[in-house]
Amino acid sequence: MTELLTAAQMRAIEQAAIESGEVTGLELMERAGRGVVEAIFEEWPELASGQHHAVVLCGPGNNGGDGFVIARRLRDKGWQVEVFHFGDPRKLPPDAKRNFDVWTSMGDVQPLTRTAVAQGKRPVLLIDALFGTGITRAIPLDLAEAHHAVEYRDVGKTHRWRVPFHRVAVDCPSGFDTDSGQFLMPTLPVETGNEDEDADTWFDWWQNDASRRLLCSDLTLSFHREKVGHALNQACGKVRVVDIGLGKDNRHPVHLIQDRDTDRVTKIDFDQSSITSKRVWPGSLVTKRSAGLGHKYSYGHVLVMSGGPGRTGAARLSARGALRVGAGLVTLGVPPAAQQEVASQITAVMLERLADADALSRVLEDDRISALCLGPGMGLDTTKSDLIAAALKTQRPTVLDADALTLVSQASDLFDALHPDCVLTPHAGEFRRLFPDIADQLDALATTGPAYSKVDAARDAAKRAGCIVLFKGPDTVIAAPDGRCSINAALYERSAPWLATAGSGDVLAGFITGLLARGLPAMQAAEVGAWLHVECARAFGPGLIAEDLPEMLPKVFRDLGL
Repeated sequence: MTELLTAAQMRAIEQAAIESGEVTGLELMERAGRGVVEAIFEEWPELASGQHHAVVLCGPGNNGGDGFVIARRLRDKGWQVEVFHFGDPRKLPPDAKRNFDVWTSMGDVQPLTRTAVAQGKRPVLLIDALFGTGITRAIPLDLAEAHHAVEYRDVGKTHRWRVPFHRVAVDCPSGFDTDSGQFLMPTLPVETGNEDEDADTWFDWWQNDASRRLLCSDLTLSFHREKVGHALNQACGKVRVVDIGLGKDNRHPVHLIQDRDTDRVTKIDFDQSSITSKRVWPGSLVTKRSAGLGHKYSYGHVLVMSGGPGRTGAARLSARGALRVGAGLVTLGVPPAAQQEVASQITAVMLERLADADALSRVLEDDRISALCLGPGMGLDTTKSDLIAAALKTQRPTVLDADALTLVSQASDLFDALHPDCVLTPHAGEFRRLFPDIADQLDALATTGPAYSKVDAARDAAKRAGCIVLFKGPDTVIAAPDGRCSINAALYERSAPWLATAGSGDVLAGFITGLLARGLPAMQAAEVGAWLHVECARAFGPGLIAEDLPEMLPKVFRDLGL
């Protein structure tokens, strides 16, 4: 698990390091500029030799100071470097002003305007060092357009797209709120009398054009740690961390960030070195099974509730996921009318005829049933609400997905019955039904930073529900009522867009339920299940359908050395 930082946390780390005498601000700026250039050459080795052309856009703060160092170091490599600056050089912070002066002793600085930037030939490299972390307002529109104008410099219409062009952001793309992962919105530029229509048009343009096309980067180089927003948006392109030597082994002093899990946001990125950690991986359970200890009930018994005739496929996918992830037994609870349909489709999964809530309650008298999954394909009639109520009454680890989430959103008594061992797995639409006011706050235009984020929304939802909330998406956020939070980012090189297929979420619900049955705490089961879900999709690749996901688990486990 990798710790993600907010802008305020990063500022505190830097300031404490400077105040301790460990390093000066000027030294940090030099390390940052050197690290950016080294990372660029590692990312594109063909740029490490020869003479190339770069444009560096520098802003009015210390991010701009980093840009002047980068320009100087590229020039020392024999590059042709153009530098543009936004703001009054006399108002630069002291360290940035020092590097501005060093650069002007060897090269020119031009005022940053769209007209000025558009002149000349298209470079191979654009460095965005305008605004870094902690920005609190949208950047001016003309700066966004100037940023984009570099790419459209004249290289000849025929050869334009044959010339390599790489966009690099220093810490984050300008205008990007690193706490929320959103581009901050500028105010409405015109008034025509139809304000609602104007706002919609402006919003659509900014979201679909400015933020995605004018300001996005191919590579973002984040100093010391990734920031929360890097895991919540793909606008940053590939994200790499540049070590600027803050503390021993690039670790910040413990007191600078509240040293409690409830105050941190982590990115789920299991690897071989972390498998033995009880916090992040159920290694002890896997080892116990491989040693031949215990019996099938030792690894948990899952009960998945099925829908009626013609609606049993989703529950069967969940059941298969629970079985593959390691639950010792999995039973499908089936309405009588669907019994024959399900029986003809399953082998290792068992079947239990459950006509109503009373029947479910009787089955749950068996204490060996250790985890429940309700919702996939279940249906929305009142008898299904009774099933949810009966399940929640037992206080057993329970995953509520799909139809169960809709039913809970419609009944306050069901919502009130949620308990700490529940895991809710809503996608955006289901999240809105469950938490409409929180969804409104999340969807509001982000005009100032730090903006309300998906992390904030998941934390608020989990606190209200009193259980784990797994807010699905490419940037799945998992939160606990006490504030613990993690992000399972299927972005950048870990992107798996083929997960957007029918039944994928049902399998995820099964993975989590199976891990709950094996004894994992609800938060950990959600984290591990979400991570395995993406890894299975990546292992299979394009062409994936939901049925493929459980069948990839053995390969994922083998690749982990389990």
